[in-house]
Amino acid sequence: MTPHLTPDPAKGAAVKAADRAHVFHSWSAQGLIDPLAVAGAEGSYFWDYEGNRYLDFTSGLVFTNIGYQHPKVVRAIQEQAATMTTFAPAFAVEARSEAARLIASRTPGDLDKIFFTNGGAEAIENAVRMARLHTGRHKVLAAYRSYHGGTNTAINLTGDPRRWASDNGTSGAVHFWAPFLYRSVFYASTEEEECARALQHLQDTIAFEGPASIAAIVLETVPGTAGIMTPPPGYLKGVREICDRHGIVFVLDEVMAGFGRTGKWFAAEHYDVVPDLMTFAKGVNSGYVPLGGVAISGEIAETFDQRAFPGGLTYSGHPLACAAAVATLTVMEEEQVVENAAHIGATVIEPGLRNLAERHPSIGDVRGTGMFWALELVKNRETREPLVPYNATGAAAAPMAAFGAACRKRGLWPFINMNRTHVVPPCNVTEAEAKEGLAALDEALTVADEHTA
Repeated sequence: MTPHLTPDPAKGAAVKAADRAHVFHSWSAQGLIDPLAVAGAEGSYFWDYEGNRYLDFTSGLVFTNIGYQHPKVVRAIQEQAATMTTFAPAFAVEARSEAARLIASRTPGDLDKIFFTNGGAEAIENAVRMARLHTGRHKVLAAYRSYHGGTNTAINLTGDPRRWASDNGTSGAVHFWAPFLYRSVFYASTEEEECARALQHLQDTIAFEGPASIAAIVLETVPGTAGIMTPPPGYLKGVREICDRHGIVFVLDEVMAGFGRTGKWFAAEHYDVVPDLMTFAKGVNSGYVPLGGVAISGEIAETFDQRAFPGGLTYSGHPLACAAAVATLTVMEEEQVVENAAHIGATVIEPGLRNLAERHPSIGDVRGTGMFWALELVKNRETREPLVPYNATGAAAAPMAAFGAACRKRGLWPFINMNRTHVVPPCNVTEAEAKEGLAALDEALTVADEHTA
């Protein structure tokens, strides 16, 4: 594959200038960023106006699960635009109905009703609203080391530093520690101990907050941006039992982990657990047109059978987005994308990353499943001191910045968050592409190794 555009630095400079003059970027100090001007993308690659091509080990923001510009999805969007570009959400529209049917056919248990949103944060907002109205309670428990979105409720539920500036302490959000053996706060030495102690901590939190005040527990099935910490066996089932005991709605956030990312259609399948509400977005249509939603259980759907749900969006179930979802889910089945994620993850990515860990002292931990992996980079394997401090900026973050630059120099676009690099290529990545990325990581990690002790 080669770039489809002849290098055009002048156009790239114009694109960059207009961006810097007028685009206000998220999560950024505007004067400190230097966004790359992207000229095109296809499959697992994208390229700039200088003609530099990058293997995308970020899948955008972990959403291009079938890669860029899949022709069948592009064609479906074009065909939908030619017949019905948009229509109000109160009507039954073929693309919307079919997208809901296909999603419901893949969700676990009786999560058969689909409320469409424009993205993951709105899905969390509406899931929490449903839980509060269903239970008549207000508090919502969520984990530290989590991310649920940038809107008001979602950001307050988030457990990473992006919450701090918006947390006014009145949202009803209560945080607790979820299991993470590598950096256990429970002094655990085994997965079994971590699971048991994390569940006890959750039960204690509920007891002291007051079970009758808690509407929902919201968890990422496998936390994504916060570190891809796969939960220990039995943990999610334990949370399900605790929720059932206290009449608490169990919400699983599958915005990042869903639609093949973990080697299953939904990560919940790995743990044989069915939530009451499940949020999704990103991979549902590979991010080609913004779409998210909430999959709703029969019991909660019944709450709003004769009682209006007080929520909605102008673009709920937008025909273009839903047509993209129908095409994406069809492609994923026809081309066995979920099976590919499981296979390449188990036979190429995992052994490749573990091999890197044997040779690079900067790798403290390797964890993940499917196309969802993280390398925890450390200064010292014995002490597990992170390569950069928690939430580091400026000079303190320089070692990770140098590692990222080394990746890009080798044609790999990395996903970097704090002291971690995540390996999250498209779910239909080929064996050759995966090995290409691992080879680039191998070379770039020598830069991280220079900062170890």
